[in-house]
Amino acid sequence: MLSEERDFAECRPLLFTIAYEILGSAADAEDVVQDSYLRWHAVRQEHIEHPRAYLVRTVTRQALNHLRTARRRREDYVGPWLPEPVRTEPDVSEDADLAESVSMAMLLVLETLSPDERAVFVLREVFGYSHREVADLVGKTETAARQIAHRAREHVRARRRRFDHDPRTADEIVGRFLRAANTGDVTALMSLMAPGVVHISDGGGRITAARRPVRGREQVARFVAGVARTTGLGARVEFASYNALPAVLCRSGDQLDSVVVFEIADTLIHGMYAVRNPDKLGAVIVPRQLTRRKD
Repeated sequence: MLSEERDFAECRPLLFTIAYEILGSAADAEDVVQDSYLRWHAVRQEHIEHPRAYLVRTVTRQALNHLRTARRRREDYVGPWLPEPVRTEPDVSEDADLAESVSMAMLLVLETLSPDERAVFVLREVFGYSHREVADLVGKTETAARQIAHRAREHVRARRRRFDHDPRTADEIVGRFLRAANTGDVTALMSLMAPGVVHISDGGGRITAARRPVRGREQVARFVAGVARTTGLGARVEFASYNALPAVLCRSGDQLDSVVVFEIADTLIHGMYAVRNPDKLGAVIVPRQLTRRKD
């Protein structure tokens, strides 16, 4: 029993990371990992030759099943859908491939893939499994896995956006953004944004949020200034790292109002993702251990 618990505990960060990247939801990923643990616990251990491979396969297939159901729910989602943000430790940013794979921009690109394409892309391109291993994990032939991987890779390559921010200046830029927002200084806000900046709000129909993305430097600046004027954006904020990106938690009294994640490159803000749906804020305070390590 101790060996079982130890094996699972050692695999847990990897299992959660795989499930989260396939699902885009920390809550759903936790459910998948927990269900996989129960399945693992019910199997006679002497029948499992490679525990880590067994657990990864179980989590992958459970995540795929969960994603197919979630996709149907997301079709009826009110307003833009954003991934559930996860609080990450600074060391996640040290792995450039992992950091990019959990960024909001990449997770939104992955949403445009079919469930099979998403799982195959994540396993192959992010975690480096061979085509043969991927085929076993998702229950496909190796030929099919190769074809799916190629199709998904081309799809992502055509849509991905890369952002490399300097952690030393990110907080300063976000701080300047908050000060400009709270004073209603549209010109100062515009000076901090890239021309093609986009602001996406996710309220899920549960709370007030923009029903479509806001694009363009002036439009986003005026939108942010208007939100700050009516809600007091930044009255109580906490700087943090979410999805390996700079972020702030905004509170109204004792209530967490939103998590805003920033994409910053060349000292300019290129994207802002405001998650306000209360269903996605229940566990965002808890740091998540993410990893691509398979050993």
